[in-house]
Amino acid sequence: MGARGVILLGPPGAGKGTQAERISKDYGLVHISTGDMLRDAVARGTSLGRQAKRFMDAGELAPDEVVAGIVAERLAESAPGQGFLLDGFPRSLSQAEALDEALADSGRSVDLALSIQVPEEELVRRLTGRRLCADCARPYHVEFGPPQVADRCDQCGGRLYQRSDDTEETVRNRLAVYRDQTEPLNGYYRSRGVLAGIDGTGRPDEVYARIRRSLDRVQGSEPGQPA
Repeated sequence: MGARGVILLGPPGAGKGTQAERISKDYGLVHISTGDMLRDAVARGTSLGRQAKRFMDAGELAPDEVVAGIVAERLAESAPGQGFLLDGFPRSLSQAEALDEALADSGRSVDLALSIQVPEEELVRRLTGRRLCADCARPYHVEFGPPQVADRCDQCGGRLYQRSDDTEETVRNRLAVYRDQTEPLNGYYRSRGVLAGIDGTGRPDEVYARIRRSLDRVQGSEPGQPA
């Protein structure tokens, strides 16, 4: 059968977005980014989307069961038997439990939880080094992708700046929230026998090779074949 339900876990700066794109493409999985999916459900005016909108309009987070229901609703629209890759949800134990319940109602489950693990100091280096052009929004990194002229965009000459959520104080706070709220999901999925820890250090291609090995062990197939 292979892995039909995959979730991607990891702290801010672990590279989940980059890896999610490659996984979904190579393994034929529906990539569900919960932020985009929530906005789409609201825009289309689905029953659960209307429920979520009431909370969002009030400046509140949509309840876990509503978001989990929107995930299940989105999966019901995919081709029968097509697998999924969930990125950005769940972020807490209560969300994981709500997701399991919603998936069970549709005959699906989480078959593999890929947890990308990176040392905290490396995450701080990655996140605090990010810069954006104030004029064209082109991204840079002071260490991994610096501009040719310090603090100036190669493309338009605009000034580079650091986003407020990329300062060291904010980054360390975000990582502390992750440790408190989301990291316990590793134990949750480990107890179900579906957790695969992935070394997230090194180049993106090296990390993806490790992810692929874990997927192939569960998948029983090579990239590009149906899930």
